[in-house]
Amino acid sequence: MNQPRPRIPEATVARLAVYLRVLTGLADGGRSSVSSGELASAAGVNPAGLRKDLSHLGPCGVRGVGYEVATLRDRIARVLGVERSRACVLVGIGNLGTALADYAGFGSRGFRFVGLFDAAPARVGQRIGGQPVRPIEELDEVVAGTAATIGVIATPAEVAQSVCDRLAAAGVRSILNFAPLALSAPAGVDVRQVDLSVELQVLAFLGQQRGVAAPTVEVLA
Repeated sequence: MNQPRPRIPEATVARLAVYLRVLTGLADGGRSSVSSGELASAAGVNPAGLRKDLSHLGPCGVRGVGYEVATLRDRIARVLGVERSRACVLVGIGNLGTALADYAGFGSRGFRFVGLFDAAPARVGQRIGGQPVRPIEELDEVVAGTAATIGVIATPAEVAQSVCDRLAAAGVRSILNFAPLALSAPAGVDVRQVDLSVELQVLAFLGQQRGVAAPTVEVLA
């Protein structure tokens, strides 16, 4: 009987995605192997942490040699489920939504927008990234017709929860939320929050901490 695969911690999954990005860049540059130290440095982690993360994948590298770039890239891609294309829908075509819809990097990582939606009549019919902007009333039809499983919310906060509810009801099971609001989703629907203002506030705090002068020590004669 096959044993169930151990659950990988969410924080580790996030770092695996970073390793995948680094490995993809190395492979595109013609690299065939990479040491744990080099990969860890490029990903912003320490080598011990890297090895612990990769231990969730089973044996990966060779001591004293490192990792085969293509092999490790493909293994991480399989674990993350990005070796095949994922259909996504995006709701909210303001400045942020437009930038997301027009970003070509998602496609190269296995994510493609199959539907763009907005409630503003002035935006409906525009084409962004090769896709037409549709009225929100067509969301259910597009999700059903494309088997989209990922939804991205880039709306104002006051409508984000209703959009989340609508995505979940349509069958979307993973939601990335850029609206500055903590969403409530039904069981079986995963929500990831990206609050850009919070991230900027954290950076401001860190910068302030670095800017604090060290206390002066008086030397007594």
